[in-house]
Amino acid sequence: MGSSIANNLIIYISSITASLSYCYFISSKLPKGLYRFISLIPIIYLFTILPLHCTSIFTTAITFSFTTWLTNFKLIRFAFDLDHSPFHPSHSLLKFITIASLPIKSKTARPTDPNRFRFKLVFQLLIFSILVKLVSTYKHHIHRNIIMVVYCGLLFLIIDIVADVSNSLLFLLTGLELEPSSDQPYLATSLQDFWGRWNLMVTNTLRHTVYKPVRSVFSNYKWAPLAGVIVAFVVSGLMHELFVYELSREEPTWEMTWFFVIHGVCVAVEMVVKRCLVGGRWRLPEFVARLLTVGFVAATDYE
Repeated sequence: MGSSIANNLIIYISSITASLSYCYFISSKLPKGLYRFISLIPIIYLFTILPLHCTSIFTTAITFSFTTWLTNFKLIRFAFDLDHSPFHPSHSLLKFITIASLPIKSKTARPTDPNRFRFKLVFQLLIFSILVKLVSTYKHHIHRNIIMVVYCGLLFLIIDIVADVSNSLLFLLTGLELEPSSDQPYLATSLQDFWGRWNLMVTNTLRHTVYKPVRSVFSNYKWAPLAGVIVAFVVSGLMHELFVYELSREEPTWEMTWFFVIHGVCVAVEMVVKRCLVGGRWRLPEFVARLLTVGFVAATDYE
């Protein structure tokens, strides 16, 4: 098991370094737009199939989260020079690789309390181990929808664990800091608020790579933000479906995709309703809003 993870790690680091070096030295010299994007297609394809060569749930989840999703979407922004592109002519190769492969925070970093970090890490690893044991041992005896929920939990935990460990190392070495993995989503008072707090790495990635470009394309229409939201949720659903496939190696059921499509439509409807209710000034009591929001997410999760 240990040697397998070590081999996966060597392949992962080598692939990332070689591929992003190509992007830095070759693709960056091409004009932004179609030609640069075409030059990046082999790299995007490689990063998409890379998790399939991993031999454990842990390494598969890490590779998908930080490479198939995060880095691929940053390369799309790099291709078309969109907001928050990972490339800048003044960046060194090392800085380009760091920014392209990790969710780096733009603001100045502050040190983390070491005792709190250790307690949180131990707790997360314990929960992760229990969920992995549950999936690997009782997978064929548990309802498929529950397995889907467990996979989502694993994805969230993997991102949180790796982000916390990487954040500590990155701060010690460079003074840079990673974006937080989430922002207390259980305190959300609406669906729009919930998805703005949940899995911030994915939220920020979709905002800059999907939502803003779609809204810009339809900028002459009032419904442009709604189109951006729905398209972002559709893309998120497809990426989650791909994640479950690469993790389980089983035929897609498309339940993940429909879950995010439903939520995308509901968020869009919620935005319209907020506008209609006295310019968005009317609000439910916070406790009621939180209960309804979390309840709706949980209810649709099990549909």
